[in-house]
Amino acid sequence: MQKDKSKNITESSYKSKNLSPKSNITTNPIDRDGLVAKINILGSGVNSAKMMHSSVSYHNEKTFGLIDYAGFIKETNDIIRKHSELKDALNAFHNMFVNRLNCTYTALGMINEKSNSFDLKILDKNSNVYSYKVFMNDLENEIIKAINNDEITVLNNSEYLKIPSLVNAPSVIIPIKIQGRCICVAAASDYNIHNHISLYQLASTNLGLLIQNADLYKKVAQSSNMDSLTNLYSHRRFHELLSQELALAEANNTKVSVLIFDINDMGQINRDYGHSKGDEVIKVVASKINENIKKQDIAARYGGDKISVILKGMNAEEAKYMAEYLTYSLSCCLVDDIGPVNKVSAGIATFPDDSKDKEKLLILAEQAVLVSKTKGYTNGRSTIVSTQDYDFWDDAALNSFATVMAKRHSQIGINFEEALVEQFQNENILSQNHLLEVVTSLASAIDAKDEYTKDHSSSVSRYSVALARAINLPEKEIARIKLGALLHDIGKIGIPEDVLRKPDKLTDEEFKIIQNHPTIGVQKILEPNPLLHDLIPIVKYHHEKWNGKGYPCGLKGEEIPLAARIVAVADTYHALISDRPYRKGLSVEKACAILEEGAGTQWDKELVRQFIAIAPSLATKI
Repeated sequence: MQKDKSKNITESSYKSKNLSPKSNITTNPIDRDGLVAKINILGSGVNSAKMMHSSVSYHNEKTFGLIDYAGFIKETNDIIRKHSELKDALNAFHNMFVNRLNCTYTALGMINEKSNSFDLKILDKNSNVYSYKVFMNDLENEIIKAINNDEITVLNNSEYLKIPSLVNAPSVIIPIKIQGRCICVAAASDYNIHNHISLYQLASTNLGLLIQNADLYKKVAQSSNMDSLTNLYSHRRFHELLSQELALAEANNTKVSVLIFDINDMGQINRDYGHSKGDEVIKVVASKINENIKKQDIAARYGGDKISVILKGMNAEEAKYMAEYLTYSLSCCLVDDIGPVNKVSAGIATFPDDSKDKEKLLILAEQAVLVSKTKGYTNGRSTIVSTQDYDFWDDAALNSFATVMAKRHSQIGINFEEALVEQFQNENILSQNHLLEVVTSLASAIDAKDEYTKDHSSSVSRYSVALARAINLPEKEIARIKLGALLHDIGKIGIPEDVLRKPDKLTDEEFKIIQNHPTIGVQKILEPNPLLHDLIPIVKYHHEKWNGKGYPCGLKGEEIPLAARIVAVADTYHALISDRPYRKGLSVEKACAILEEGAGTQWDKELVRQFIAIAPSLATKI
């Protein structure tokens, strides 16, 4: 029944099937075609609300009959398709309602679990923004009534929002449910609300689907960003955050320290008490660390039994102080059957002091953790170690570095030998003794890659020194030979391990690769370091033969430097008496016989004679 504009229509208690007064149903093509009903059936999991109309007074505007319903539906779908961000979608819906339905305001309120309320953001047609909080215990509030009654509610005014500046036009409140639970409430107002209610319901249904998808996306993102056991950031997210913090620190010329804790004896705990108890220990450690770091700092599960912390703005000393405080806090925690959690190792690396490269910084922090393990405990608590506390070439530090690099090589493609050489080139050599220590450690680390060449370089150096003394060379020259012999095989860093470790006879191609190692050693290690230039002849020519059939240059006789000829004899002798994959090491007598047989063709005859004389007094084979 049509009424004049100046008159009011009052209707109450409309049910969900009657979206508008009967006299107006035929004027709404969406209702006539059942399109909204079909859409609402599809969206019933999102919004299954019933409908309640309070007394409504509205203006029956002529514009109602001019609504482009197909355009409205298309624009609704476009909004859902184009806008993944909820805020953008809400703005788009608001603009559509204002332009198509002459809406005076729209509102959306998400549930606030902590305060047990709905926090509404209201946007009027002039783009003014208002806030309104309604608590769930306010049972007389129209919004709470609609939620509790699970009903779409139509009102003849907007007074329930208690915002005087809003146009006091008829309004609709629509609870939006997801999986049977109301998590959101939408509201809108216009003078033709009675005729437009199905359109608002259609938009709310789609909005509910958008919110549900956003919630699922958030949970998926959260699950990938958070570790499920500890509720700390995941290892992947830790790397992302560390990259961000290092970039900020570089831009602001500040420091960042990385602190890594490793819970010791976890394997034993898992064996003795089960993995559930091990998980409990990890959770306790993670929780205590997260509680006691500064609000600005970031804790993450680094993997396995390790917890990492990004300490913003802290240098190494400040980071050590924080680590000591955290280890003390952990020692106060008790786990049933285990006791106090006081067996953790802690390592620290600082940007930019230790490295400006993220991966290298983490390698150094992991190395510091392993050094911490070797140093044990002081007064019942772990020794905190930063990379600035130890000599890189110390045995424990070097072994720790090798362990870290072996583990991380496949992950990040950093080669142990390459990283070791880089550290060597950057080392600040303070004295000849310091140089000897570093060269010895470098050679040992290279030898250690193959169990059959372990201690090879140090043994060759010792034999070379003995032979040099037997022919009465000056001590200065002996010292040079000692260093040169230590580094004689350093070029093997550039040789593939499958070639170095091959138990069978090498192919011609593989032998050519092996022949490159003297040149590689010179180019990669000796030439870049002026302190080592006088060792170049030893390293480069120790595989030349007396008859000129050696490599890499085919030198013969006395063209081969004396120091290189000495190292060649010592190198061959140690190779003969050492075990190999394809044979056991030879006796001293048999090795000396082979040297004597090749004297004058492969090796300097006089040097072989001198070496055979001293060989029995040298240490036996390894």
